[in-house]
Amino acid sequence: MTYKTIFEPFKIKSVEPIYISTEKERESYIKDAFYNPFLLTSHQVMIDFLTDSGTSAMSANQWAGIMIGDESYAGASSWEHLHSTIKDLTGYHHILPTHQGRAAERILYSVLGGKGKTFISNTHFDTTRANIEFSGAEAIDIPVPESTQPRLIHPFKGNMDIEKLENLIKEKGAENIGCVILTVTNNSGGGQPVSMQNAKDIKAVCSKYGVKFFLDCCRIAENAYFIKHREEEYKDKTYKEIAQEMFSLADGAVMSAKKDGLANMGGFLAIEDEKLSEKCSTLLIITEGFTTYGGLSGRDMEAISIGLKEIFEPDYLRYRIKSTEYLGEHLNKMGVPLMLPIGGHAVYIDAKELYSHIPVDQYPGQALACELYIKGGIRAVEIGSVMFGKYTDKHKLIPAPMELVRLAIPRRVYTQSHIEYVIEVFKKIMEDKDKVTGMDITFETLFLRHFTAHFKKR
Repeated sequence: MTYKTIFEPFKIKSVEPIYISTEKERESYIKDAFYNPFLLTSHQVMIDFLTDSGTSAMSANQWAGIMIGDESYAGASSWEHLHSTIKDLTGYHHILPTHQGRAAERILYSVLGGKGKTFISNTHFDTTRANIEFSGAEAIDIPVPESTQPRLIHPFKGNMDIEKLENLIKEKGAENIGCVILTVTNNSGGGQPVSMQNAKDIKAVCSKYGVKFFLDCCRIAENAYFIKHREEEYKDKTYKEIAQEMFSLADGAVMSAKKDGLANMGGFLAIEDEKLSEKCSTLLIITEGFTTYGGLSGRDMEAISIGLKEIFEPDYLRYRIKSTEYLGEHLNKMGVPLMLPIGGHAVYIDAKELYSHIPVDQYPGQALACELYIKGGIRAVEIGSVMFGKYTDKHKLIPAPMELVRLAIPRRVYTQSHIEYVIEVFKKIMEDKDKVTGMDITFETLFLRHFTAHFKKR
């Protein structure tokens, strides 16, 4: 017999207290943080949906693995464990450990990038774009047209536009393409999955023109879930087999193991090309550490090795996707405008539609992030014109394609009652939506301004 209720496929062994603040306290906290949730302290937050990166609860097996971590500088047994796990999963022969995903990005895109180079992606995430642009290269997003229509139902809105890809390579010249990057799932595009067919089509175009093809694979297990349930030919494949096939199509991959690695720290760069690996290894040693630890402790490598296996467990993945879907479906029923269908790691609110009275140059997404915190102690992140907006020469805002707020759900952390509370907070958000005003930026940096920017209410 099949039951409707999907419960957490784990038991709670350790708990962390949450300080239950008042709305008056939160008004003071967010004002002192210049209306930027990144600048709040964790003690001031009740439900933390800022990110799913490094915020997972580790399993008993992961904690046990930590106790046997080998902290040798070179050739540690924990490195051997991590190397064999990644090699088995990806099939790539050259693996470089890093302290997190953006370190792997910086190494790869520094080697492949530079002035005159172009990187093409379904959608570059914030740190990816920053590392590319910091090298002097340009980053171009070419998601499928359906991706920017939040209410449209499409099984793979994370896909890359293949026609645009080929046209861009022709326009820029294959020799000027740093690489093509496929982000799975497409985080900046609303956590939407990418189909295997799309990956195959990208592979075909890149092979035709001799362009390198890399995966940003930090949520590849969650992406594999959607492929299995939405692409007919993969219904009988395991989640791991689906991931392995996608890896086989690319020349390498960058991963933040703080997502689908179920670890609190760590990442890696995996490459098939030996010469490229040698160049990246040199930069790794200079900036991260020796090639068998790359800035990671042995205990972190053990946690990642175990996490990369646990993430593909069917019961876990089903719970993960369905619990995120539960939150999204309930918000959708009450009329909260969302990115649909619901993705795997987060629920994305369409702040532009929710606060239709707030112009994009007054950052409706940032206004919503602040309202969520004030009303419910929920910390979320704006993924719109604060994160991805640019300026003209006259400092006029060029807005992002969408004004989203992401509720990124940490893995194995919150229970059903926490989610029910979030749903209740949104009822108040909907009641008061017409009273909310926009925001102005009073301080910002050139790169990744959303992390440290200061705001004031209108």
